[in-house]
Parts: sequence; structure tokens; C-alpha cells
Amino acid sequence: MGPTIEILPERPEVAAALRGICEGVRDAGGRAFAVGGCVRDAALREPVRELDLEVFGLSPKTLVEVLSRVHPVEEVGRAFAVLKLRGLPIDVSVPRNRGEWDASAGPEEAAARRDFTLNAVAVDPLTGDRVDPFRGLDDLEARVLRHTSSRFVEDPLRVLRAMQLVARFDLDVAPETLAMCRSLRGASLARERVFEEWRKLLVMGKHPARGLAFLRACGWISDTPELEALIGCPQDPEWHPEGDVWVHTLHCLDAFAERRVGEEREDLIVGLAVLCHDLGKPAATAEKAGRITSVGHDRLGEAPTRAFLARMTEARDLIEAVVPLVVAHLAPLQLHGAEAGDAAVRRLARRVGRIDRLVRVARADHAGRPPLPAEDFPAGRWLLERARRLEVVAARPEPMVKGRHLQALGLVPGPGFAPILEACYEAQLDGAFEDLEGGRDFARVEIARRGDP
Repeated sequence: MGPTIEILPERPEVAAALRGICEGVRDAGGRAFAVGGCVRDAALREPVRELDLEVFGLSPKTLVEVLSRVHPVEEVGRAFAVLKLRGLPIDVSVPRNRGEWDASAGPEEAAARRDFTLNAVAVDPLTGDRVDPFRGLDDLEARVLRHTSSRFVEDPLRVLRAMQLVARFDLDVAPETLAMCRSLRGASLARERVFEEWRKLLVMGKHPARGLAFLRACGWISDTPELEALIGCPQDPEWHPEGDVWVHTLHCLDAFAERRVGEEREDLIVGLAVLCHDLGKPAATAEKAGRITSVGHDRLGEAPTRAFLARMTEARDLIEAVVPLVVAHLAPLQLHGAEAGDAAVRRLARRVGRIDRLVRVARADHAGRPPLPAEDFPAGRWLLERARRLEVVAARPEPMVKGRHLQALGLVPGPGFAPILEACYEAQLDGAFEDLEGGRDFARVEIARRGDP
């Protein structure tokens, strides 16, 4: 690493706030250091989007007064008393020991409480001075992930943090750190903390496969039995020369990471679907007439996907966005092979919500079979072209006939509305009509056929 590390936030207003804080702390008799990920990213010449500052020599009360003169602040977390600058990606804290301000702590002692050496480097943004007691910059240059001290075991979440850091920065885990990770278990971890590390793996990892390989190496894959079941699950070598379902899934994740779109929620949904797309194979795999098959694995993937996601998040909207992609991940190939018509494409859009997400999942699945060629995926191109023409690339088909239209035809709202509206929608998907007037005509016929609902 070079002799200097400049902490230069991307956004000018963040850079201005950083200077104001550091100067205010200095004038009050303290010293502010940039710590953690922002220093790591600056050392790697990557964009600095978020800042973590640790302030020494000032009490929490004095620090609040100093910060308030720069920008409105919010205090979060009883145990850690992190001060956040409202509307800016800047967190500020003082060194603490067992939840209390540690007035005697210096940057070296504070570094020992951090997880990995590459996250334990502190830099004074005003002077460029740096504190690196564990030679984290050397480890960063060597691409080695190493724990700082025996205090690593105080928080088992650090194992999952290692998982995503390995994937994001192409790191090898030091043997002694791997051994320490093997001694920990994560059963007591809050699921929102667990989910955050998986989120980073999927939306930020350059090579997610490396993170999952680490999870297996340290024994934590047993905490995700749905993924563990993929290890050793065989596949037909003609279609999957790369190996078992676990190996295939890792290849698929790396293929997905190469083509992320940069929209976090979209990448998270698709990444989770790629991770889970073959969770149904262990239950479906069998050998018939000397061939390995997994008939119905797409449908059987729903239950293990829901179980896996439910342990990490309560976000029902996220789960309901991922599950249909898992269940339908074979549909692009199937519809393309069958030369399916418009009705099938519309119905697929109704099932999955977004055809563009499904094509991304299917493309990653297709690419995860080296040495078979991965670049060309005609089924995806075909489906996207059809979906664009039908205007269902990024949304389910909108029902043309709604309740207000039935009321305009003289019907009184009641239990009979829903079946008629559903019949109209099904007919619309089948192409029985293409505009509202045609929908009204169909509704009139349907009402007459059913009688007064």
C-alpha cells in the first residue's frame, strides 16, 4: 500500500461535513479518525460512500455539542451510542468498553476491538496519519482476511461478515482465523443481522461463490440445511458437466454477479432467486434408466426457499418476489422450446410479476454449467422480445375490466363480482379481447351466462 490514504467521499456535502467534524473535534481538544470500511475502501482506491468516525479525547456529551454545530445529529443504539448525521452517510462514535465511554482508550486499543485487521486501520482525515497496529494494510495488499485478537469470538456474526468480505474483495482467510470461525455458531444471532451479511454477499460480492465456499469450509453451511443438501446432490453430466448441484449453484452466483444491474432491490431479489433456484433438486433427484433426473425440482423448490428466507427476514414482499422466480426458473427454456403463444407469456408474467427478473435468473442458471458455453441464451432474448411486445416485461398484465366497469353495466357490488372479474382477466390473458370495449362485451356475455350475481 502507498504511504498515504486520502479519505475523499464521493459526495461534496459529505466531504465538507467530514472536514467540519474533524476540525471541530480538534478545536475542542480531541481527535477524529476515519475507521473501518471507509479506510479499507480508500486504500483500495474504491469509492468512499459511507464514513465511520471514532473520536478520542472528548466525552459523548461534548462530542454531541461539537457535531451539532456542524450538522443535525441523531443518537442510535443504547449500547454503542452511535451518532448519525441526519441525511448524511456518516456515523460517529467514541471508544466504549462494556457499553460505557472509555476515556482512556486510544486508537490502538480501539483497533483491538474490531473484527479483522483490514478493518482495524484508522486514518486522521486532516493529517493523513494512520494507526495500523495489526498490519491490516499488509493483509489487504496480500488479500488475506485475518482476525485482530481473541476478542473476535465475542460476536459470531463476524463469521458471516467474513463470508461477504471474502466474496467482495477476493480474500483468502488466514488458517488461524478459519479455525476460530469453526469454533463459533450462529444460532443465537438476530435474523436481521444475519440477513444484512447475506445482502452484502449478493449485491456487493464480486465472487459470491468464494463466500459460500468459505461458509462450507468453516462448517457454517450446516446452519443453512437447504444449501447443505445441495452438496453431493448429483446431476446428469451431459447437461451439468460442472458437477453436483452445489458446484452448479456457485457457478450460477458468480455468473449473476457479473451482470448485476446496480439497483439494490432488483439485484437482491434476483440474487436470492439464483441462490435458491435449485433447492428443490435434493427432493426431486433420482436415477432412471441410467440417467439422473430431477423432474419437478422447480415446483419442489418453493418450500425450502420459503424456509431458508423465513429464517433471515420478515419481509413478506421480498419473499413473495423471490419464490415465483424459483418456481418458474425453467419457464424461459420451456416456453421457447414449445414456441409458446402470447397467452402463455402473459400467464407467466402474472405468475412471476417481472419477466426481466426471471430472465436474469434463467440466464445465470444457463451460465452456471462450465465448460458448456454461457454467453448465448436465445430463450432469454426470445422471451424478453415477446414480453416487450406484450408490455409485460416489468409488470403483471393489468386487468382491463374492473369493478367500476361491472357497476356501470348495472351490477351491484357483492360476492358475485370476483368470479366475473377473474373470468374477464383469464379471457384477457388468453387474448379474447385487446381493449376495454372488448372487455366490456366479454363481461356482458359472462354476466348473462352466470345470471344475476
